Amino acid sequence: MKEPARTLAWDDFRLIDAVAATRNLPAAAARLGLDHSTVFRRLRAIEAALGQPLFERHRAGYALTPAGEEVAALAARVDEDITAVTRRLAGQAPVPAGEVRIATSDSLLSDLLIPMLAAFRHAHPAIRLDLVTGNPALNLSRRDADVAVRATDAPPDALVGRRAARIAWALYGAAGAAHPADPAGSASWVCLGDNLAGLKVVRFAQAAVAPGRLAARFDTVLGLAQAVAAGMGVGHLPCFVGDAQPGLVRLAPPDPAHASDLWILTHPDLRHTPRVRVLLDHLADAVAAKRALIEGAAPPPA
Repeated sequence: MKEPARTLAWDDFRLIDAVAATRNLPAAAARLGLDHSTVFRRLRAIEAALGQPLFERHRAGYALTPAGEEVAALAARVDEDITAVTRRLAGQAPVPAGEVRIATSDSLLSDLLIPMLAAFRHAHPAIRLDLVTGNPALNLSRRDADVAVRATDAPPDALVGRRAARIAWALYGAAGAAHPADPAGSASWVCLGDNLAGLKVVRFAQAAVAPGRLAARFDTVLGLAQAVAAGMGVGHLPCFVGDAQPGLVRLAPPDPAHASDLWILTHPDLRHTPRVRVLLDHLADAVAAKRALIEGAAPPPA
């Protein structure tokens, strides 16, 4: 007698994995690019083929049964194996061609990386770049991205890469505005929000700036820089952002205690892929050429 599990295809396992991860059919359907009725119909067919339910339906969502937990665990393992094989095969590409997905922050992209990536594309037109911006780190092990350019003092152990520079932060104000002799003690402040609470400057502002002097908080460095330039308040910015904008002026030297490392990272299975390798080398060289700006060594005149 044929074992029921052998009648399942990989698409069936993907569907089970999606429902288990999202716990509801509409979200699973969106994740799979299907409509809700198709997911419902296919799930019923899968359960019929197995002869037992994989999920219990509750008001809070779909919960795995013991059998469902076993099948979902198998689906996750198969997905990991397929992802690993895909990474290894990608590493066998003979020439630098194809697509590279880069994860970084909006400020690193707009104030530092865009000219570097434009030069890279000119040198390697067969490589397409897919840029993903946002402060949360993406999961490179699941191919959410191929390369990450991040400011962090603790890169994930599962990734490999280069510490390209040390990002300096300094206190800035609007150029041409009258600033107090001690802006840290009497000026209005703007700072980054709780979504970036891992940054040392955010923790400093939370501890040192009285709530009554805090004019606004921002969830992006770009928004913070624009607020400082508009005269909303003084605030800490990366030197590669603050020193490059004529509307900003340094009010104090960079504080080494606020600095963080700039890392260029990839997954170990991809580091020798030609298209990833040439991008890593290009970015490392380009960042090295801008190290003085990044590390705050050459401020413009106030």
